[in-house]
Order: sequence, then structure tokens, then C-alpha cells
Amino acid sequence: MPYLFTSESVSEGHPDKVADQISDALIDNFMAYDAKSKVACETLVTTGQVVLAGEVKTEAYLDVQDIAREVIRKIGYTKSEYMFEANSCGILSAIHEQSADINQGVERTNPEEQGAGDQGMMFGYATNETDNYMPLALDLAHKLLRELAALRRENKQITYLRPDAKSQVTIEYSDDNQPIRIDTIVISTQHDDFADDNTMLAKIKEDVINILVPRVKAQLKPELQKLFDDAITYHINPTGKFVIGGPHGDTGLTGRKIIVDTYGGKGAHGGGAFSGKDPSKVDRSAAYATRHIAKNLVAAGLCDEVLVQVSYAIGVAKPCGVYVNTNGTAKVKLHDGEIARKVEAIFDLRPYAIEQRLKLRNPIYSETAAYGHMGRKNEVVTKIFNEGKKNEKKVEVELFTWEKLDYVDKVKAAFGL
Repeated sequence: MPYLFTSESVSEGHPDKVADQISDALIDNFMAYDAKSKVACETLVTTGQVVLAGEVKTEAYLDVQDIAREVIRKIGYTKSEYMFEANSCGILSAIHEQSADINQGVERTNPEEQGAGDQGMMFGYATNETDNYMPLALDLAHKLLRELAALRRENKQITYLRPDAKSQVTIEYSDDNQPIRIDTIVISTQHDDFADDNTMLAKIKEDVINILVPRVKAQLKPELQKLFDDAITYHINPTGKFVIGGPHGDTGLTGRKIIVDTYGGKGAHGGGAFSGKDPSKVDRSAAYATRHIAKNLVAAGLCDEVLVQVSYAIGVAKPCGVYVNTNGTAKVKLHDGEIARKVEAIFDLRPYAIEQRLKLRNPIYSETAAYGHMGRKNEVVTKIFNEGKKNEKKVEVELFTWEKLDYVDKVKAAFGL
């Protein structure tokens, strides 16, 4: 029987994402100046106020206020009427030294025996329904908001947009799990004040349907463009006026958008947030590692979709277990448990090995903090920290290494594909 599946996304100006981006900007700066830094940094944002809290072990010194203000400025909170503005918001830092009790469980004389930074389970997922091996509903939800942000910055076709926004996409699937059509699109975007509320709602709906959606549709391959039809239900700013938004409208906290960050409800999530954590925290590094595994398994043709789980005990290098679920789509005559054992032999899932394989002790995290950590473009970029200052530093880094298909040949060889 056909069914509906929904995923949501939030923009870079959403208060929780503002918090994530500040936390990850701090991680990047720590990594740029001391790659061995151990960091767990949380951020709270509300009306005119930013609170930074967390634990750090590092040789680096950072101007955390300046870093936070630059993130807020880049997002677009630059006007006093937003009630949260880069130059004027208060910033309180309550960052202190990391617990020695935790650190002794992570660092080892032999780096390869580095223990996991915490206990827990992490999941990776991949599906062949999109070119980037991501669930389609989430991929479209992200694309809508990335394009909405582009329209806001261009300030030409749509001139009233403010930074905060949310999207949601519902897709109808067939009995055999193939997308048939887009059933519903929801967009809620913060905007400048209009003189008349009815004019406002009509204008925003018209612009979303006639400007935003066609720009997103044009980015898709023809078979996905066909999913857009005249029967789509649109809910555009369904509550009406949305002038008060961002941290003034809703308090934001690091780590509250973990489903947006991963697979939009497809697959599973272990519960641990990513942003603000250095890669010794397996909440982050092992989630990237399992995504890397899942994507390479599907790309190799082993299965149409797969969920990969790994679990750890704090202070212990070897995982407690590896689990694989292909949802009956495997193309080899092996049970999922047998596939899991082969996966464990191909991919070293000790924390240090993950850090090295995916190049995680680099300042690569700011780019992950909005529009999803998975399904993104793997590329090499040059980043500049403290530009124009005495301690300016240029670093060439490789982003989204867990999206590389560099283990496809190894998977094919191991499974005889």
C-alpha cells in the first residue's frame, strides 16, 4: 500500500542552528591552532544574549566573543530590529578546563589505543534514491532552505526575507518504496513587517511557489523533477505573520536538531549531538564513520539501502558491536550479521583510526553546522582564521571526508561484487 513519509529542515538563521554554528566555529578555531584540542562546547542564544559553556583542554587561546559575533554576522543578524544583532548582543563565556577523569579514559601512550570519549551507539544510513545517497524528503527540505537563503542574500527577486526559516517535505511512496510524487511542501519564513497581513501572506506564497520552488526543481535530475505536480499541497507561513523570529522569537541551544543534522527520520539516531564536539567524542566521529560505511556499501551495489550501528564503552578503543540492516535489499547471499562481520574487517572503527581515516583533527566543522552533516560535497578548501591579525592562519582542509566513495572497490572485493 502506498505511504507518506515526511522530513523537515531548518535554516542557518534558526536559533538552534545559530547555536550549532557558534559551537562549531569554536571547534574549528581550536583545531586550527591546536589539533590535539579536546572540546565540548555548548551555546545558548536568546534575545540579545549568547551564553557559551563547556569543557576544553587546549594550548590555543581564542577570542570567543569575536568568533561568536562573526558567526552571527555571517548568518545575517545585522539589524537592531531583529532584537539579536552581531555587534550589540551580550556574550557570556563559561568555558572551563576538561575533567581529568574523562581525559584519562581517552588519551593513551599508544595513540592507536585511544579510548572512546563516551559510551553510546551511533548510526549511519544510506539509500540509492538520490545521487548523494540521502533520503529524498530530507534532501529536498535542505535544498529549499539553502535556496531561500541564497534568495535572501541576493535581495533581488525577494527582498523581505529574514534569516529564520523552516521547511518540511512529504513524499508519497509506492508499495515497492519508490517515490511517486511530492504530496506536501511546508515553508515558514521570517520576514519584514508588511502593512497588510493578507497582502503579506499572498505575496510570500506566490514567491515561494513561483520563485523558490522552480529554482530548487531546476537543480534536480529529470526523474525527480517529475515528482513536482499541480496537486502539491502548499502550507506557506501557515500560522500567518512571522516577523519575530530567530533567537528573539525562540531560545536556541546546541544539539537540538539532530534529526535535521542526519537523515530526517529515516534510519535511526543514537541520540548524541554533533556540534561543539571534537572528534574524540564518538557521538560525532563514529556517526561520520558509519555514514561513510553505509554510503560505500550502497554505492558498491551491495544493497539498495542500509543502516549501520556501532557502539562503544567510554575509555575503550574497540567497539562493543557492529550491526548492519539492509532491510532485505542485499544483493549477496549473506545474512546481515555476516555482512556486519565483513564490514568490521574492512573498516577499523577504533576512535583513533576513524580520526585518521576521515582527517577529523582539522578545522572542518563550521560547514557541517547548517543544512545537514550528511550528503554534502566532499571538497578541498582554504580557510583563514583571524584574517588581518597577527595570529592569522591559513589552513587547507578537506571537507566532508565521510562522503567519499573511496572504499567502494574494497567493498566489492570483499563481497565478490
